[in-house]
Amino acid sequence: MGLPVDIPGLNTILPEVPDGKVAIVEGGTDGAKGYFARRIAKSALRLGRPVTYLTSRDGPEVSMDLQNGGGDAPVRSGLLRVEELDSIANNDGLHPSGGLLAIDSFSFLTLDLPLIKLAEMMRGLHTTCARTGLAVILATDRGMFDPRAEAITIHLSDGLIQFHSKEGPEGVVRYLRVPKWSSGTVTDRNIYYEFDGTKMVIDLRRRVL
Repeated sequence: MGLPVDIPGLNTILPEVPDGKVAIVEGGTDGAKGYFARRIAKSALRLGRPVTYLTSRDGPEVSMDLQNGGGDAPVRSGLLRVEELDSIANNDGLHPSGGLLAIDSFSFLTLDLPLIKLAEMMRGLHTTCARTGLAVILATDRGMFDPRAEAITIHLSDGLIQFHSKEGPEGVVRYLRVPKWSSGTVTDRNIYYEFDGTKMVIDLRRRVL
């Protein structure tokens, strides 16, 4: 059983983040990638599964959001771990067996990591996922990775969701793409979405060129 993608519209394309897989969520500055990661974390908490959420900033706010959004009752003690870090050098202590590991922003936290160490970390995550059923979400910032680091991360992942935005005649147009997914679901088109920082609305009917 995977972790439900509890975002109406998007869940018709991606019903879940599979257990035992590593997914990359790439985005810009509007926070959509972090929003997606937190929604998956809330899905895990509602199912009573452990969540480790590592972030480069706003740790107390993330913790409060997840504690209040995991379900009708407060999150059970010991189920949620939120840490604010400056860097990640290895996989030690990162793996809640059978739960979710979410890292936002993975690209910043591994900025100074040598490429060979980054590859070792990605392979280690992949091995742990396959062995324990852990699901992993790595949120990355577009343009922050060295191109080679980006290539390593995507190549050694099982899925990739990209949140984009561009200027259009009527203002900013936001769209997402799913060029790689473990279930074979590949969305070779731009899917329009709106995002105000607290809510995401997917419009599958609107075409974005």
